[in-house]
Amino acid sequence: MILFPNAKINIGLRILRKREDGFHDIESVMFPIPVYDILELLPSDKFVFKQTGLQVDSAPGTNLCEKAFHLMKEKHGIPNVYLHLRKQIPMGAGLGGGSSDAAFVLKGLNDLFELNLETELLETYAAKLGSDCAFFVKNCPQIATGRGEVLTPFNLTLKGKFFVLLNPGIHVGTKEAYSGVVPQLPDNSLE
Repeated sequence: MILFPNAKINIGLRILRKREDGFHDIESVMFPIPVYDILELLPSDKFVFKQTGLQVDSAPGTNLCEKAFHLMKEKHGIPNVYLHLRKQIPMGAGLGGGSSDAAFVLKGLNDLFELNLETELLETYAAKLGSDCAFFVKNCPQIATGRGEVLTPFNLTLKGKFFVLLNPGIHVGTKEAYSGVVPQLPDNSLE
């Protein structure tokens, strides 16, 4: 099975308050965009994770794709797989590539092993993996609140519009980005 996890952009990102758990409450419109990684999932005698393309700086066993597989194995006793991620979405750019990869692993395993899991359950699993992960389960324009995992479908089309996505080659980690922000409540909602 070959899947194409896509990136997303945030149209408006409001950081409302810092939470007791160390995360921030946000309000954002998340919108899927056609920039892709490539993910291959095949049944295998043993679990294998291979990553090519852009180099991800993570210790073995810590990639979100690996975590997604282990979560599904723990919850549903699925067999092992060969998982190959060809990383093409730039990291540290707020595009949600790692989150998308993890969500697509969950969805792919659900399809590959015919688990017939409800979308809501996949979103719950995805939210355990990362704040943006749940967005990629439905993968349509949504208003994100909470730490990004509380999602409401939002009727938004950018048909006839253009945007330019530039990669200056600067990596900014989420923790680093949020540490420099002063949260504030807006006068109106993005909705």
